This record gives sequence, structure tokens and C-alpha cells, in this order.
Amino acid sequence: MHNILNYCIALIWLINGLFCKVLNLVPRHEMIVSTFLGGEYARSLTAIIGILEIMMAIWILSKFKSKLNAITQIIIIAAMNTLEFIFVPELLLWGKFNSIFAGMLILTVYYNEFVLHKKSTQKT
Repeated sequence: MHNILNYCIALIWLINGLFCKVLNLVPRHEMIVSTFLGGEYARSLTAIIGILEIMMAIWILSKFKSKLNAITQIIIIAAMNTLEFIFVPELLLWGKFNSIFAGMLILTVYYNEFVLHKKSTQKT
């Protein structure tokens, strides 16, 4: 189960990074970036954020320092979604309800690393 969740979590980062940001198939991501960092470089910064999200997916799949990775994911997801909830809820797919899905993802990342991963390493 731990490995399956790892792949699912990595896929979330990959889809959001590659399709939504790098390929700009979901323009509201660029609009969110523009709100926080200005419009002049919004496209470039959105692409950079997308590349960083792709790198997060690779880091997850590598299993290198997985606890640090999980903590990093939790902090990033919480920070991004808190800022978006406060400043641009109208640009979110589900508005303020987005925070529910962000919370579920945070709990999944936590459970996967600190409960399931622990159990899987105790069996071996």
C-alpha cells in the first residue's frame, strides 16, 4: 500500500507541475502566481514552479530522505493552500473547499510516510 500511495502522490505533483504549470493547460495557476508575484514574470515563474513540482515527484519516487520529503510536501501544501485560501479563493478549482482536499492530501502524505512506511520497514 505504501508504494501505491507513493506513486499516486508523485503523480499528483507530476500532473500539477507538467500539465497545469509547465504546459499551461490550466491558466488559473498562472493567474494565481500573477496575483502574488506580479504579471510581468508570471508565465516564467509558473513554469519554474511546475519544474520544481516535477522534481518533487522524482524525489518522492527516489525514496531519498523520505521523511524530509514528506515534511517538505506537508509544509508546501499547507503554505500554498493557506495563501490561496486567504487571497485568491475565487481562482481555486473548488474555491475555499480546496482546503478540504489539501488537508486530505496532507493527511495522506503523513499517513503514507509516518504510518505505512514505518509498518513496511518493521516487517523486513
